[in-house]
Amino acid sequence: MNGAGDTAAGALVGRAGEIDDVNPAASQPKSVSTLVQLDGATLDYRPLKAPREDKAVLIEPPLETAAALLAEQARREPERYDVQGRALADLAAEARSQFIAEAWRYTSSYRDVPEPPADGPVLLAGHQPQMFHPGVWLKNFALGYLAGRHGGTAVNLVIDGDTIKNAAIRVPAGSPAEPFSRLVPYDDPTTEIPYEERGIQNASTFESFGRRAAEVIAPLVADPLVERFWPMVVGRSRETGNLGECLAQARHQLEGRWGLSTLEMPLSRVCTLGPFAWFSAHWLAQLPRLHAIYNDSVALYRRVHRIRSLNHPVPDLAADGDWLEAPFWIWTSRRPHRRRVFARARGRETLLTDREGFELALPLTSDGNGAAAAACLAELPGRGIRLRTRALATTLFARMFLGDLFLHGIGGGKYDQLTDLIVRRFFGIRPPPWMVLSATLHLPVPRPPACEHDARGAAQRLRELTYHPERHVALDQLRPSDVSAVERLIATKRQWIETEPTPANARRRCREIRAVNEALQAWVEPLRRHWLAEHDRLVQSGRALATLNWREYAFCLYPEKTLRDFLLDFPPGGT
Repeated sequence: MNGAGDTAAGALVGRAGEIDDVNPAASQPKSVSTLVQLDGATLDYRPLKAPREDKAVLIEPPLETAAALLAEQARREPERYDVQGRALADLAAEARSQFIAEAWRYTSSYRDVPEPPADGPVLLAGHQPQMFHPGVWLKNFALGYLAGRHGGTAVNLVIDGDTIKNAAIRVPAGSPAEPFSRLVPYDDPTTEIPYEERGIQNASTFESFGRRAAEVIAPLVADPLVERFWPMVVGRSRETGNLGECLAQARHQLEGRWGLSTLEMPLSRVCTLGPFAWFSAHWLAQLPRLHAIYNDSVALYRRVHRIRSLNHPVPDLAADGDWLEAPFWIWTSRRPHRRRVFARARGRETLLTDREGFELALPLTSDGNGAAAAACLAELPGRGIRLRTRALATTLFARMFLGDLFLHGIGGGKYDQLTDLIVRRFFGIRPPPWMVLSATLHLPVPRPPACEHDARGAAQRLRELTYHPERHVALDQLRPSDVSAVERLIATKRQWIETEPTPANARRRCREIRAVNEALQAWVEPLRRHWLAEHDRLVQSGRALATLNWREYAFCLYPEKTLRDFLLDFPPGGT
């Protein structure tokens, strides 16, 4: 048995730096964080928030710490953990070698890219093959910068095992004063299937998307990138026929035109490598221990983050008698819908099932060699069977076996706090480092001069007119007869306010004050109309700002110059 299943006990909470000797992320920065320890297993909780200002960039830890993180990773002694008969360090070295070679072959199939160096660090990032926002895209440019600066290789993992939920993007329309957004489809909808299985359903909708998106956004943004980017996507679609692949390859070709030299590799191809099959066999052999550590670590994460939902950050792995759920998806090319994987030991075998008809017996035991089982798993792609890691297992495998430093977005950074804990508890080692990078880039559209705070202030002023109209009556602008009437009403209200409330008079006191407030409304009505109009204008401006400042708009909706000025000016401030 490898390691120990530390599954419960009291918690110790402290500030970062107080217990670095047991911190699994000791190579990580001393940021504002909380360390939570359970039986020697530690979760490093660092709050991460997306930047809100235009062109603001979040890099955590600071970019200048990358050199130290990579140097420390290079100095680490080879890990002696046993992976079903193979040393972890040896399996990782083989995985990395195959991974880089295959990533170069794959990338070279659709764009020119120099052959990667024979040595040096490997830097990773990953995302679904979507038209993501510029803050996500910045990770790729950061990867290229760091790899160049440190003599390494940058690889972006295309996470094509995730499902595509909606083949459409949100596009802003209208005017700067009254913008709105609409969904513009780039293909017909289908049932929810993984990107790697998703072909193009409607060629007409797909090929016309660039023109349609440009027409919708034209009143707000002149010359959006989509007009030049989409023909590249259509060109790649005629080569691949796969929706996610043509999106990712066209975007990567564009990066090459802008001078970025990185590699890309779909997760589906990573999962066909021999070391991945061996890793998968190991986790299936050790599933009872993994299952306990995984679920207990998720429970700890929820407590630290005060999460009540049982589906966040990920659901627990289920159990049904001696059938335990494993952190994998499985499906077939004929039925490309992701299904959960369950396994149990039976004598000298480990049985796998999706509980929907698929079963596989692996020659695998918890204390046996993994070669035969890995060979069986390696044959699955040829049979049209896809075994893929789920979210946490994806980055865990990438960080443990493929790279030296992983560059996350905010969501991945939050989840990898949990991955760090699983790595420490399952493998008994300190996990490799990671960084978080995200940014906000606003569309270059004039903004209305208002904010949410202004609208709240206007609403408060309107409330004042209802409950304290006497403060806003302009006596010097009233007729003498009205002045006398208003002064009598104000005096009556003051009298009742100064009257000590008792059980006997409380109801009448409230009724009399309310009656005065209502009687005074006639003299503040012009002011109310003015303030109400101002409030409505500010609310509309706030809605316009919210629409224009939404940070998730696809990168292809921005002008090319805006993107190049932002993305190619990395690192920000010339760090």
